[in-house]
Amino acid sequence: MSWWQKAASETQVTHRQRVWLYILATIIMFLLVIPTVIVIPMSFSESQYLEFPPREWSLRWYQEYLNTPRWVNATITSFKVATLTMLVATPFGTMAAYGLFVSGGRMSKMLFFTLMTPMIVPVILIAIGTFYVFGRIGLVNSIFGLVMAHTVLSVPIVMIIVTSALRTYDLNQERVAQSLGSTRIRAFFEITLPQLKFSIVTAALLAFLTSFDEVIISIFLSGGGNSTLTKQMFSALRDYIDPTIAAISTLMILLSTGLMLGLQILGGRGARQPG
Repeated sequence: MSWWQKAASETQVTHRQRVWLYILATIIMFLLVIPTVIVIPMSFSESQYLEFPPREWSLRWYQEYLNTPRWVNATITSFKVATLTMLVATPFGTMAAYGLFVSGGRMSKMLFFTLMTPMIVPVILIAIGTFYVFGRIGLVNSIFGLVMAHTVLSVPIVMIIVTSALRTYDLNQERVAQSLGSTRIRAFFEITLPQLKFSIVTAALLAFLTSFDEVIISIFLSGGGNSTLTKQMFSALRDYIDPTIAAISTLMILLSTGLMLGLQILGGRGARQPG
């Protein structure tokens, strides 16, 4: 048997199959990453239009972004909505995940699936539904309406992450604490919650990014003085394309990457700490 046909791992994947997997993974990463990476040099162009590669380099469009009130206001709105969404979705999703996990049974599985619906249904349908309902009760173009809609999208993400962490957790620790006189709530906060903290922090950051990067619902529900950054970018793309969009996209890439790297560093430090 040649080296190419020998098993490369315990999964019985041969070296030849592994090479094809690497090639396929490289092609997929290339197709996903290159369009994102191209945006970065385009943001430093001196030209009035998007061009790659830039013929002249400049920070002109970053200055344009920082000196234009509509961009600054939209950025503040996006951070405000994303932060509030994170603060609402994280505890709600954590409590829902914990309650359904502890309860077990068929009804809990049905409720879990129901709460996952926003991840299954096309976002455009959620946007149309919320626009129709919120329009009747005066929540369109409001921070509160955006936070509610983005929370609906973020809660399933929080639940999935926290539920995955709970599957590795031994509930007998809570039962022992309760047998020693602790209440259910106290046992949760003093024993269970500290062991879930990294998963909850991860879920919170993803809830923040889900809201901050969301486009479709923001197009329907935000406007006027409460336009989000993504809504403002969509409007600018529709009216006139200039490298300001590339500059903002670059900053959003840096924000998302920075948060994920910080999370990885935090997780690595937590894993090295003695139990």
